[in-house]
Amino acid sequence: MSPLNDTLRQFQVRVEHALDSRLPTIRTAPQRLHEAMRYATLNGGKRVRASLVYAAGKAVGAPDAQLDIPACAVEMIHAYSLVHDDLPCMDDDDLRRGKLTCHKAYDEATALLVGDALQTLAFEMLASDPGMTIGAPQRLRMIRVLAHAAGSQGMAGGQAIDLGSAGKLLALEHLEDMHLRKTGALIRASVLLGALAREDTDKKSLDALEAYSHAIGLAFQVTDDILDVEGKTETLGKKPGVDQERKKPTYPSLLGLAEAKNRAKALHKAALESLAPLGDNGAILASLASFIIERTR
Repeated sequence: MSPLNDTLRQFQVRVEHALDSRLPTIRTAPQRLHEAMRYATLNGGKRVRASLVYAAGKAVGAPDAQLDIPACAVEMIHAYSLVHDDLPCMDDDDLRRGKLTCHKAYDEATALLVGDALQTLAFEMLASDPGMTIGAPQRLRMIRVLAHAAGSQGMAGGQAIDLGSAGKLLALEHLEDMHLRKTGALIRASVLLGALAREDTDKKSLDALEAYSHAIGLAFQVTDDILDVEGKTETLGKKPGVDQERKKPTYPSLLGLAEAKNRAKALHKAALESLAPLGDNGAILASLASFIIERTR
């Protein structure tokens, strides 16, 4: 196992343990809802967003114990967004990570409630979970960052633009604006929450991490668009080619596949350059940037 894979595995194990201990048990009423919440959250995944929380936190010297709560919070928000995105009224997907989507494994009403409950639990944890000992002003700052990422100026707004863009030709700047909201906003929040888990993180470091998160958030989506063209169901865990079938605007459809790959490389380069002020402390984040554009699922 490579050093990065070993580090990512440690992050994954850590956040999944933290999620398992904080999600309601299946013995707690209402049992079916709680079972579905656990199904949606603990059914695998790369845990890229949680890894970004841990890596950014380590880059600024935040203690590991302070990072579990924000890592759980971003994973819960991510899981909620996937459950809702998969619903028939949105993307109408049957598979997620190689398994039935939540509304297929349970039902549509339960899936809707799963998303609602995961979203509110994420904010409850940031507000009051004793596993994070930072002060109330910093907790409020973290809540504000995550709320903005999840709202109409972030993921929800990006999804609305995406749904309204099917069959339309978007200019590159409009496509990037959509993805900075839909995908990039939560990636940015993940990086910033890791940095904010240390209360005295300096502005220079925060600015560097902000620039990094901007570049890597777009790089993540460009890579997703490329994988939708080149990937296979057994690797992706979902059917490829869906964006093309739905006539959704993507980087390959707008730029062509070769130029989309060049765009991913340019964003990767920008992400690495933005980490210069952090020196060796940004090494894990740099490796994560490479992982994001080289992944196969």
